[in-house]
Amino acid sequence: MNEHLRAFPSLTRREGKALHALATLFLSILFLVLPALAARAMEIQSVTSPKGVTAWLVEDYSVPVVAIRLVFGGGSTQDPPGKEGLANLMTGLFDEGAGTLDSEAFQIRLDDAGAEMSFDETRDGIYGSMRMLAEQRDEAFDLLRLAVNEPRFDQAPIDRIRAQVLSGIIANENDPDTVAQNRWARAVYGDHPYSRSDQGTRQSVAAITQADLKALHKAVFARGGLHVAVVGAIDAETLKKKLDMVFGDLPPNQALAPVGDIEPRLAQHIEVNYDLPQTSLQLAWPGVKRTSPDFFPAALMNEILGGGTFTSRLFQEVREKRGLAYSVNSSLVNQDHADALIVTTGTRSDRAAETLGIVRDVVKRLAEDGPTEAELAATKKYLIGAYAINNLDSSSSIAATLVELQLDDLGIDYMQRRSGYINAVTLDQVKAAAKKLLTAEPTIMVIGPPLAGAGKG
Repeated sequence: MNEHLRAFPSLTRREGKALHALATLFLSILFLVLPALAARAMEIQSVTSPKGVTAWLVEDYSVPVVAIRLVFGGGSTQDPPGKEGLANLMTGLFDEGAGTLDSEAFQIRLDDAGAEMSFDETRDGIYGSMRMLAEQRDEAFDLLRLAVNEPRFDQAPIDRIRAQVLSGIIANENDPDTVAQNRWARAVYGDHPYSRSDQGTRQSVAAITQADLKALHKAVFARGGLHVAVVGAIDAETLKKKLDMVFGDLPPNQALAPVGDIEPRLAQHIEVNYDLPQTSLQLAWPGVKRTSPDFFPAALMNEILGGGTFTSRLFQEVREKRGLAYSVNSSLVNQDHADALIVTTGTRSDRAAETLGIVRDVVKRLAEDGPTEAELAATKKYLIGAYAINNLDSSSSIAATLVELQLDDLGIDYMQRRSGYINAVTLDQVKAAAKKLLTAEPTIMVIGPPLAGAGKG
């Protein structure tokens, strides 16, 4: 449902249309103005410390806060066989004691410093974030230094965090979505590390030892696999000192287990049967690498198909015209070792077959005919305008965006070049991307009651 209208359920149809038009005009102006303002206001500096640690910095003194985002390459793909869930467990322990501070002492000092610190894992990386008050940054950066370099991995916190993870695993054993996603991963990725649950299993999490945690930390936490972004009330010279303090004594190189690339396995039909009133649908087509010359044509095609806007074809056909689903979207999923285009939606179980047929028909028509010039022009304007809103709305989101730009090796001036890349895409290029990606037979997963004829259409 359009969020502008949902907030005013008593509006008449005419009033609703007028409000929608006004909101659309406001967003159009915002999309045109905000990127230019963000580009002018935000200067990204590349800062390298005496020990060779590099970070991207945006100085901002509008509020007395500093945000840092960091990532070490690796992630859950580095979990040894039989120890799945190791990276996930490790990320829950960095604020549970470091250096001479046990768990309680570390938490007290973190609170006293007015800082927030968290770590999490993905398949391809170990991420860390910290927000701190500028006036207490010395204390906060010192705590980050301890967490990065000297995590204690004491047995009592290990057992406590392990119990929490195991509780989640046990609860998820009866959760249809979790069961389905585990089946999806195994079907699409086979025996590749991407097929494994990041949380692990009861058996694998129970088998993790303190020595395993220390070994993974040693293998992953090295300067060679590190990317850092900092946003806020700190200058370049001060940051250089903090970078050396936090990261300067890490080993120069990671010791990661090799992970191969994999093409997702398509043309499969997966049914996860549960007696549910709503059926979830998930479909996968081939993707495109972030470094490919075809990336921007594919990105524009994906937005037209179902990229989350109210004007996408899937939204119009599934939601607006037929009311079959609250949301339906498509996304290009880029990982270090696999890429895919994924479509997801959910609908009433008695209309699931109809919904699946419509999704497949929308995809087929876009593959065969491509988009129109009008669709392409509107999508270009949206993608250019929405970038600042989606990625630059806070110090933490800016830091996260800058880290992702580093990971993708896009260059420090990417934000200035991005509009040019988008505007340079031609209609023929988008049509070619649609034909290349969407003519394959997808893998389809149905979560709900059995669906007769689900793979057809």
